[in-house]
Amino acid sequence: MSDTNDRISEIVNANDVTLFMKGTALFPQCGFSSRAIAILDHLGVAYETVDVLQDPEIRNGVKEFSDWPTIPQLYVKGEFVGGSDIMMEMFEAGELLQLLDEKQVAKAS
Repeated sequence: MSDTNDRISEIVNANDVTLFMKGTALFPQCGFSSRAIAILDHLGVAYETVDVLQDPEIRNGVKEFSDWPTIPQLYVKGEFVGGSDIMMEMFEAGELLQLLDEKQVAKAS
């Protein structure tokens, strides 16, 4: 496993919910990242973000790590969930909240 994969794995496993995104939660740098943050904020869960624009190795590595070509990418309890379109579909169907509840994800404080 490469150093980048090790770093990504550590980040993903250190947090209940991790969002690899362009920008930060306060200043998303693309509409898809902004949508992903809005969904997580609406659901009221605690989450960590990783700004892939600050680290080209992570930006490219996370796509390989998940075998998913786009950013943002959501991980819950170490498992890849999907990008913003999948998040939106799951959110609208109530499946994302159900997944977060089943995984006993901590609420935001």
